[in-house]
Amino acid sequence: MNTRELKAIGEGKEVPFTSVLLLRKVETRHARNGSEYLKIELGDKWGFFSCTCFENNQNFNFFKVRRAGDILRIEGTNRYYQGTFSPELFSTNILSEKEIIEGNWRSVLVEGPEESQAHLVEELWGYVEKIGHKPLQETVHSALQELGEDWLLSPAAISMHHAYRSGLLEHTVHVTRSGVALLSLYPEINPDLAIAGMLLHDIGKVLEYTRDDVPSRTKLGTLQGHIVLGYRLVRKAALKNKLDPELTERLEHIIISHQGEPEWGAAVRPATPEAVFVSLVDNLDAKMGMVKHLLHNTPPNGIFSEYFLGLESHLLVEHPHFASSHSSETEG
Repeated sequence: MNTRELKAIGEGKEVPFTSVLLLRKVETRHARNGSEYLKIELGDKWGFFSCTCFENNQNFNFFKVRRAGDILRIEGTNRYYQGTFSPELFSTNILSEKEIIEGNWRSVLVEGPEESQAHLVEELWGYVEKIGHKPLQETVHSALQELGEDWLLSPAAISMHHAYRSGLLEHTVHVTRSGVALLSLYPEINPDLAIAGMLLHDIGKVLEYTRDDVPSRTKLGTLQGHIVLGYRLVRKAALKNKLDPELTERLEHIIISHQGEPEWGAAVRPATPEAVFVSLVDNLDAKMGMVKHLLHNTPPNGIFSEYFLGLESHLLVEHPHFASSHSSETEG
């Protein structure tokens, strides 16, 4: 059973199950009495769930030495704790690489973009060609080319949005697609600079995150973060292509301010028309990425999703039922 099928069983029904799942996280924690326990996160491309494994559990030592990215065969019982799906696990085994390949398990466990990578790449380079200012276009081209295939495979996050292989490509194309559609409404924005900013705003994430089945932060990403890394990559490309100093300054400002607020990771707040625009379009796609994730990962019989930190809310996933536009009243 996949995660969507497991959650669809519903609360109050203890049903035994067998599933093949991706181990997303194992955290060692301590209870108030000092005893050790593990917080385990398991999932597939349809969703994920967490469960707790205490020291007296037969699976404690098994999970203690496991790492994120392991693919496991799980037997357990469907259970809920305080309204949250948290099954009890009985039997756990790690699949061999041969079993994983023969069962084609990565294709059903590892999440990815719905659109093909080839289509997203073609659209991305189409936006680069839209930049009319030649040195600016060459700066964008140079920055993207330097990272090669790594850029195409990188996630956009490790948990919040587009947190899967090629998620950065998908997020960047969607941000630029949305921004290009809106540009004609705001003549005060320089379209070439805005498109360049949308294409490069998250480029530092290529160096911030790994491209594993379960993304994590790299050493460099932990020490510097994607804002600093992106600033350095863009500045290097601008100098290489002799971009005008004022345009370079404005492009760099988009990179260091695109997260909007210092508490969200921005080095400064957006202070140019293009920076304000890129920050807002970026936030729009990030939030809608979270919405899409919750809609996709909530069982069909659900009304609200589980609480999601990125939205600071539960999401209503129930389909709307609109009343007919025709009046049922008899005309007098």
